[in-house]
Amino acid sequence: MNIVLVEPEIPPNTGNVARLCAATKSPLHLVGPLGFRLDDSTLRRAGMDYWRQVEWRAWGSWEEFLAAKGEGRLWLVEQGGPVRYDSVSFGAENYLVFGRETAGLPRGLLEAHADSWLRIPMFNAEARSLNLANCVSLVLYEALRQQGFAGELD
Repeated sequence: MNIVLVEPEIPPNTGNVARLCAATKSPLHLVGPLGFRLDDSTLRRAGMDYWRQVEWRAWGSWEEFLAAKGEGRLWLVEQGGPVRYDSVSFGAENYLVFGRETAGLPRGLLEAHADSWLRIPMFNAEARSLNLANCVSLVLYEALRQQGFAGELD
């Protein structure tokens, strides 16, 4: 399972996602422009010493990422999606795509991939969103569950 963060802005969120990717052996794709420098101390601190255990790559743009991505299907996770994340079948080589903390994924991108736009249920109309790292965790672990948690350590 591949994790894609499009234009992430908050270093600790990206660091936490990197730690999650290390624990699950999920490749991480950071699509720019990034809202921080990759040598940011808060990014390193949140990822702790896990960065060296993560297979990751930074891409300059969405177009650059798309041109190089593998065969797996894209799943865009953003509020307002027509389908709940737990009602689709994930493949092992799929890409779970998440947007910026303050703005989410661009509307045009969501509309271009409307058949792959997923949502996480929300129950409080006044709560704007969930934390990015929490969203990645929720969806990634559902996808891994569907794969039978292949490769889990005993």
